[in-house]
Amino acid sequence: MTEAEVLAATRHWLESAVIGLNLCPFAKAVYVKNQVRLVVSRARHADDLLEELDRELDLLVATPADEIDTTLLIHATLFDDFLDFNDFLEVADGVVEEHALEGVIQLASFHPRFQFDGTEPDDISNYTNRAPFAMLHLLREDSVERAVAAFPEAEAIFEENIKTLEKLGHAGWKKLGL
Repeated sequence: MTEAEVLAATRHWLESAVIGLNLCPFAKAVYVKNQVRLVVSRARHADDLLEELDRELDLLVATPADEIDTTLLIHATLFDDFLDFNDFLEVADGVVEEHALEGVIQLASFHPRFQFDGTEPDDISNYTNRAPFAMLHLLREDSVERAVAAFPEAEAIFEENIKTLEKLGHAGWKKLGL
């Protein structure tokens, strides 16, 4: 896929699922202000992706939040297997530690075949973290804390997402074009 196609598919997912289904009640505000940086990785190896993560971490902490509040580092081809991607996340978290950014930046992840431990692959709950491509989501801890403080019952978001997806079902997810 071209970079433009990857970006278009990612924006569609953000607008249709993340924002459209309100899976993340905090996403819309930063998205409409163009404070979400979307970066398509062209890394051919995990080490190259780690170098890109290094650069994106440096850029995020050096840039005011009102310019870039969060970054999605998108990889369309490197991690087809979810378990390989999941293993990679431990290494990626180590990069955050190496940059001394624990408590400053946190990583979240999305994958086309995301699967929570103890669930079946087709369990609809897994779709809360399913995206068209493997993605590392770099979040500012300060922004997360402000968003959670402004949301009366942030701990209920996951349960509400499950209810939303159960109502939507697999057929509804497919109708979103995801």
